[in-house]
Order: sequence, then structure tokens, then C-alpha cells
Amino acid sequence: MSMDSITIPASPRQEFAVGVVHCLPIVAGAVPFGFLLGSLAAKAGLSALDMGLMSALVFAGSSQFVAVELLDKGSAGLAVVGAILLVNLRHLLMGATLEPRFRGIPCARAGLALFFMTDEQWALALRRGPELTLAYWYGVAATLYLAWLSSTVAGTLAGALIADPTAWGLDFTFIAVFLCLLAGFWRGVGSLPPWLASAAAALAVHALSSGGTWHILAGALAGGSVAALQAKGQGRAQDA
Repeated sequence: MSMDSITIPASPRQEFAVGVVHCLPIVAGAVPFGFLLGSLAAKAGLSALDMGLMSALVFAGSSQFVAVELLDKGSAGLAVVGAILLVNLRHLLMGATLEPRFRGIPCARAGLALFFMTDEQWALALRRGPELTLAYWYGVAATLYLAWLSSTVAGTLAGALIADPTAWGLDFTFIAVFLCLLAGFWRGVGSLPPWLASAAAALAVHALSSGGTWHILAGALAGGSVAALQAKGQGRAQDA
């Protein structure tokens, strides 16, 4: 059954259930990825409690991978925090695109909801469109949050048993999930310019920089800028 064929339910309980169902394919990819993160964290010296607290309070896969890598290298705490903030700067742009959906919701409630925003949750929210509700949002959030928390802790507990997690292909699950999400946004050749701009900027910055995570922010800014220019051009064409 496709997402488009599901009738929009009326009650919050049904909306929550639909969010859970829509999140299940993402969970299938997030669990192996979380397990991989946990196993790498164990090799970096983190305990299951450390990993559980990080997943519960940070809840951001890419920045957690960066944090674990830096901790494994013995980096200072401030450097780890700074790297996490840098990686998550893209959430400013992502949150801005959701502003129309959260308009009218009290700041405290909106802030709590946006704590659970991940790339996957953001993508599902955009695909939901004007029908997005807080109940649906929390259905996705609760499912992904619990799956991520449990898989990262489980990976840490089992980390010592896996000599090379990448040999199992666990590192590819993150890429596979995002390729599937990207396919859901395909609207014809008009979708290509922002994607290509984002990829080009990220690759260029990654090649020119000596480590770090600036390429993530560069890709987000480039893709967002091109998409904004496209939308502005389409608006002018309609007014003409």
C-alpha cells in the first residue's frame, strides 16, 4: 500500500498510528545503522549507559558518529560539542521549511516536537504536506526514537563481539535509507538542480577541507539556495 493511497484519518490516535506505520521502513534501516554506531562506540571506550544518554539527549545519527570518532581520537569535550553543533546546523534550514506546518502551535509545544526532528522525520513531514498533524509527527518520532535508542545501546553491548561491523554491510544502511527518501521527492527533471548543487558543493568542500563536517552545511546551503531560486522563478512565471 502506498502512502498516497491511505485515507487521512480524523482522530489523533489514528494519526499517531499512521505515523508509526509510515516510519517502519525507516526503522528497518535505522536499526542496523544504530547497531553499527553502538559497536563503534564500544570500541571507543563508551559504555552502554554513555551511548544511551547520548542517543536520548542528542538523537542525531550523523553527529553522533562524528562525536564517537572524535572521542576515539581523544578530542576535548568542547571540540566534540562544537562538531555536533556544526553538523546539526542544517536543522535551522529544515526547521524553517516546517514553519507553515507548526504555525499557531505554542512555542513550548513546537520546541518539544522539533527536538525529535531528524532527516528522516523531516522528509516524512514534508511528504505528508498540509495534512501533517502533531499526532502523526509524534507517531513517527516515538517509533524512530525508541528504535534508535535501543539499537545503539544493543550495539554497544554487543560491540566486543563484532570485530569489523562494516564487514557486515551495516555502514551502507544509512546511505540506503537516504536514497529511498530522496526517491520519494522526485518530481521530474526539475528536482535535479538542487540535488546536483548540493552534491557538488558538499564534494567540493569535502575535497578542499582537511577533515571536519563543513561539507554537510555547504551541501544544505547550496541545495536550499537553488531550490529557493527555482521557486522564485516559478512564481514570476505564474504572475507573468
